[in-house]
Amino acid sequence: MARAWEADPSALFERRLGKSAAELGNSDGNDECPDIWQLDNGDVAVIGRDLTAAYGLRLPQGVNLAPDERLVVIPGNMLSAAKKDIPDA
Repeated sequence: MARAWEADPSALFERRLGKSAAELGNSDGNDECPDIWQLDNGDVAVIGRDLTAAYGLRLPQGVNLAPDERLVVIPGNMLSAAKKDIPDA
């Protein structure tokens, strides 16, 4: 059965949404660099900590993770900083 939406691995990074982790104080410049990017096809890529195992068994009712999906967490201030870059539906 075909999915209603499928990620396109050929899409390219187009623009950062919000501010970088360094600008927000969420990175010391080494390995921790959460980020939010709009891809050239309009999809959004989120780089965050993979907490799939920690949250997988306690998801809210009606929330599911497919075997090829991961639950990632980013700092709240990063999403708040991206708000101005995210168009209304």
